[in-house]
Amino acid sequence: MTTAERLNTIPLGEAMFTQRAIRRFKPDPIPDDVLDDIMQATIRAPNGGNNQQWHFILVKDAGMRGKLAELYHEAWWAKRADAGIMGPEDIPPGKSSMRSAMRLANEIGVAPVMVLVCATAKGAQAMGSVIPSAQNMLLAARAFGVGGTIATLHPVVEERVHQLFGIPEEAQVVYCMPLGYPRGEFGPVQRLPLAEVCGVDGWGGGYPG
Repeated sequence: MTTAERLNTIPLGEAMFTQRAIRRFKPDPIPDDVLDDIMQATIRAPNGGNNQQWHFILVKDAGMRGKLAELYHEAWWAKRADAGIMGPEDIPPGKSSMRSAMRLANEIGVAPVMVLVCATAKGAQAMGSVIPSAQNMLLAARAFGVGGTIATLHPVVEERVHQLFGIPEEAQVVYCMPLGYPRGEFGPVQRLPLAEVCGVDGWGGGYPG
């Protein structure tokens, strides 16, 4: 079977409509052939001019994952500090998504694979060309029952991440994405009604229905 055939384990519509962010992981390893299929799908993503200004680092070694997890934890709290949140007690009540993200910051090293999605050049243009690959990665992972989520780092750890993984100075880390089998279930996600976020022929164009 080809990679494309193996990805047909569930319909595309089911993958898209049940692809919630997974932030809790089992430590079970992802088989190499599954990981290869996920990455083969990842590099089929659209990108500007087909320049393929991307590079992916699969962090599988437990020691390296541990070091990256420490840097991610530091980066997560640095981003919260930018918003005036210095500790768990500062997270407003009802912010369950932020508390879930905080738990990921504490446990991200449990994920058996962490993927650094990099652009081979700096700047918004290179970053924008790489971003679609992250969605391909998550959709392909969903087909195999593997979950993940988009996560970012913070400038406070950027230099150390570059040094740890030998990332060239001219490159940038766009995402730091954990992958693993979920502790929990895939399922539908809550979204605002389309009429609130989509207009026809203008911002306030009024989506029908």
